[in-house]
Amino acid sequence: MSRLAVPKTYKLYIGGAFPRSESGRTYEVLAADGGFLANAAKASRKDARDAIVAARGSVAGWTGATAYNRGQVLYRIAELLEGRRAQFIAEIEEAEGVTRAAASAQVDEAIDRWVWYAGWADKFAQVTGNANPVAGPYFNISVPEPTGVVAVIVPQDSSLLGFVSAVAPALVAGNAVVAVASERFPLSAISLAEVLATSDVPKGVVNVLTGSPAEIAPWLASHSDVNALDLVGAGDLDWVSLEIDAADTLKRVLRPESGADAAAPALGRIAAFTETKTIWHTKSLR
Repeated sequence: MSRLAVPKTYKLYIGGAFPRSESGRTYEVLAADGGFLANAAKASRKDARDAIVAARGSVAGWTGATAYNRGQVLYRIAELLEGRRAQFIAEIEEAEGVTRAAASAQVDEAIDRWVWYAGWADKFAQVTGNANPVAGPYFNISVPEPTGVVAVIVPQDSSLLGFVSAVAPALVAGNAVVAVASERFPLSAISLAEVLATSDVPKGVVNVLTGSPAEIAPWLASHSDVNALDLVGAGDLDWVSLEIDAADTLKRVLRPESGADAAAPALGRIAAFTETKTIWHTKSLR
């Protein structure tokens, strides 16, 4: 007797748990050839709000961790991604209809980018901070601090690499993230959430919503408890309206990017979601 396969149910990832959408809605995720792959949860406004609450609750702990510790935690994610490499390759092959070699290259690049960002965790402050020259017997030091909760619309034309490229830099600086996965290719984002759930990342630091970015993004842009908005993957949306909504609550906004270099690794992507604190301290007169 042949056994029945156990189909996977792809849910949201909020606060370290995997809930279904509160609305109960799902949508079909199709393979490149039009065949059925899975049902994915279709996030609602309430799900977005729950994700923001979870992210806000995690900020103090993640920000308070040492930069070295954050680097260790992020590197552990790369280790787990390496261990599940075959699963991600198979998912990308099916979803995007690319060759195994192309899928392997995407997974390898995603892992390499995660390692690259993890390495910056205890170094970027030295590069982006500064000891400022002042006229007087004072030390004047500028240091970067995380901005808080960052909402991210990830690149929509990539299963895994776009997600990693957009989410990792915000985490390096100590921010918590609410990420809207690719609507067409959401499965690898949820598989990555499973990696996060079994790593050392505190619950709530990363939250993953699947569904329609056009539906979810306005609620993220206008929510007063979101501190910054990365619209890297929002090029097909009315991103100008999103930017206007974000301005009402003084959010920092990164505009959409397109092409093969969208969300390419850069120190500027880490620094984009930091605020600069300047400290004055008297020098000893002895």
